[in-house]
Amino acid sequence: MTSADETPVRVGVFGLLGSGNLGNDGSLEAVLGYLRAEHREAVVDALCGGPEAVTTRFGIPATRLHWYRGEYRTASRAGAVAAKGLGKLVDVFRTAAWVRRHDVVIVPGMGVLEATLPLRPWGFPYSLFLLCASGRLFGTRVALVSVGAATIGNRPTRALVRWSARLAAYRSYRDAQSRDAMRAMGVDTARDEVYPDLAFSLPTPRASAPSDSPGTVCVGVMDFHGGNDDRARAEEIYRRYLDGTIRFVRTLVEEGRPVRLLTGDECDASVVAAILDAVDSPLVTAAEPSSLADLMKEMAAADTVVAIRYHNLICALKTGTPVLALCYAAKSDALMTEMGLGAYCHPAREVDADRLLEQFRALEKRSAELRQTLTERNQAAARRLDHQFNSLTTALFPAADHAPTSRKAP
Repeated sequence: MTSADETPVRVGVFGLLGSGNLGNDGSLEAVLGYLRAEHREAVVDALCGGPEAVTTRFGIPATRLHWYRGEYRTASRAGAVAAKGLGKLVDVFRTAAWVRRHDVVIVPGMGVLEATLPLRPWGFPYSLFLLCASGRLFGTRVALVSVGAATIGNRPTRALVRWSARLAAYRSYRDAQSRDAMRAMGVDTARDEVYPDLAFSLPTPRASAPSDSPGTVCVGVMDFHGGNDDRARAEEIYRRYLDGTIRFVRTLVEEGRPVRLLTGDECDASVVAAILDAVDSPLVTAAEPSSLADLMKEMAAADTVVAIRYHNLICALKTGTPVLALCYAAKSDALMTEMGLGAYCHPAREVDADRLLEQFRALEKRSAELRQTLTERNQAAARRLDHQFNSLTTALFPAADHAPTSRKAP
């Protein structure tokens, strides 16, 4: 607690939060849990994609990330193009003013230093650069906490990401390959640590007792069209992924297995609808999760999970449920290997239903053994994240920062 002559530390959280992506919001939930447990005196607010959703769910004030409300719509008319361009200029001053009001800004997890999904340089990479540059300018400590990174081919995007990382006061990564990618892009990572994804610090629901008969299979889906380098064949990739997933689900149903479809982002609803339309069976149902906690409850009740989204994989792994990963980026392969399931990865761009079924059956045969492995790996992840939060406190909340003399004028 703060004394009467001390000013509470002002903490901002930043990112595409409240925008419908459950993984991003799970990372925010983890950081807010840390702040409320270890820094109850902190005054917290957000600069984010969905401020209304963040305020409603997490109870903190939030400001819209972009001045221009049509930021995520394709601008085709001259007026929209001009408005979007003006918004980029206005956001320079909006971001700087917001950063200046804080002592610390935390970017909680997320793949903010990668472009494994379609991404334009003047979108989020530009916003992140404005944040980190403003932090350096005004002396506000910006922390990139357990973030994902990947080597980026597009030169403008790579430059913005590289400078954002360089300007941040604190960096940690959710896997070793993320740190390696930033080093390859010219960032000095000598003092940067690797920790598990922040979602591993969230509460875990109790798993269901194993049944003697085959039970539910959770299938996590994604509106997947490849990444930045796949734009020319995006529709082909989507079609192959969807067709392979439909065939996989249909085979499970023919064998009498209940299938529960799960999403990780609002945009995934169209994939669920397509599968339900193609596989007309009461054995196929769809959940409507609104948080990672909802996803984990579904997965804890399942025998097995097959999933593509990164945080769907984390939810399955965290509940100790054997999972087969459809991998669209190296981060998924790395996560599965770290958790002892590296043999159960399948390429999302080239889904082969026959091979997927073969891997699925092999996974289920080792279910009991793999559940024990996951219990051990989850305990290790929890210990590492405790160390991460202790490191954050040391780096971001030195005692001197609680003195009135350290405050910057609003």
